[in-house]
Amino acid sequence: MISRLPIRVRVTAAFALAMAAVLAGSGLFLYLRLSSHLAVALDRDLRLRAQDLAALVSGPRPSLASDTRVRLVERGESYAELVDSAGRVVDATQPLGRVALLAPAELRRARRGPFYADRSRVPGLDEPSRLLATTVRRRGKPFVLVVGATLQDRAETLGSFRDELLIAGPIALALACGVGYLLAGLSLRQVEAMRIRASAISASTPGGRLPVPPTGDELERLGTTLNEMLERLEVALERERDFVADAAHELRTPLAALRTELELALRQARTPEELRAAVSRSSQETERLSRLADDLLLIARADRGRLPLRLEALDVDELFGSVVTRFDWRARELGKSVLVAPSRGLRVHGDRMRLEQALGNLVDNGLRHGGVAVELSAGAADGRAELHVRDNGAGFPPDFLGVAFERFSRADPARSGGGSGLGLAIVRTVAEAHGGSAAAANTSGGADVWLSLPRG
Repeated sequence: MISRLPIRVRVTAAFALAMAAVLAGSGLFLYLRLSSHLAVALDRDLRLRAQDLAALVSGPRPSLASDTRVRLVERGESYAELVDSAGRVVDATQPLGRVALLAPAELRRARRGPFYADRSRVPGLDEPSRLLATTVRRRGKPFVLVVGATLQDRAETLGSFRDELLIAGPIALALACGVGYLLAGLSLRQVEAMRIRASAISASTPGGRLPVPPTGDELERLGTTLNEMLERLEVALERERDFVADAAHELRTPLAALRTELELALRQARTPEELRAAVSRSSQETERLSRLADDLLLIARADRGRLPLRLEALDVDELFGSVVTRFDWRARELGKSVLVAPSRGLRVHGDRMRLEQALGNLVDNGLRHGGVAVELSAGAADGRAELHVRDNGAGFPPDFLGVAFERFSRADPARSGGGSGLGLAIVRTVAEAHGGSAAAANTSGGADVWLSLPRG
């Protein structure tokens, strides 16, 4: 139920609970401090009264009940009593009569030193009181002087203060809640502005951003983070649009060629030889379409983080051998060669099919664009295995190396060769799916492209 309330109400409720706890704690602290101060003041008054009465008792006409020259005792609220060493009441204020206030044990304690005690009631006064017992000397003999006062004034003061707290506390809490509700509304006004702006942003309105208040707090950081997220989404959307456009362009070329070949075969093929030639060319275009579709599917799966891998420990020499076997016939047709440098037992942890696909793309590029030889070699560097494919051609154009692994990127027309521009992009995709990377460089003898992979 609470989660369904507006956030403004929830913030105000939380603020109210916090303020209620603060006010209750502050009120309790002030109440206890006042009670402590009143207790200290009462003890100080009893001590001063005891000193004055001790001087009076030691005088020539000592009387606690009838002395009117010095009004030290306020009848009905304060009292005093003088007790001899045997525990008999020698003199007392009028409400007390001759009833001893101290028990024998307390009387012995008073002879050892002054002490304070609380009484729930004393004779003649049905109210709680506090007393001080101390020794005095009268005509050279020791006596115990007891002075006391009721706690009614203290109780009335504390009660009045408690009532004021119970009245002022809820009023302060209500005012604080009102202020908190207004402040929460002011703070959430900026959030509402961001929400309204966000509702107007769509794929058809690129460049839209949320208003970021210059408050320097969490709200500004939230707006900045959301705008950065919108920018990343916009870049990703633009990249996907470019990807779709480039894919459509790449698919259009072989489809147009395939359509042309089929129309020519249908209209102009007069002999079986011409028909077979048209079908052969159509088959080549179909194969090209199939490879392009496979490449696009692989990249799409990798973008969604769902590129399936069957990881195992692979011997690099066996991996190279499988790739060379696939391209040996093609190399002979082109009058080129594919060489393998022994890896001396190096192993990698990866998916055989995907790694063969990536290495096959590199070998295919080398045969298509390189010189007369393509070499596969491997080595260890920084605890990882590097699988190199080198050719002895002219190398990459310098300005192409920075974008060599981007999708649909091609070098100059001399190296385009009719490819789709996805070969190196797939190499990088496979390497990153294995937790590795791909890189390319020009050497003195041609181009060098390699994959850096975890060792097996």
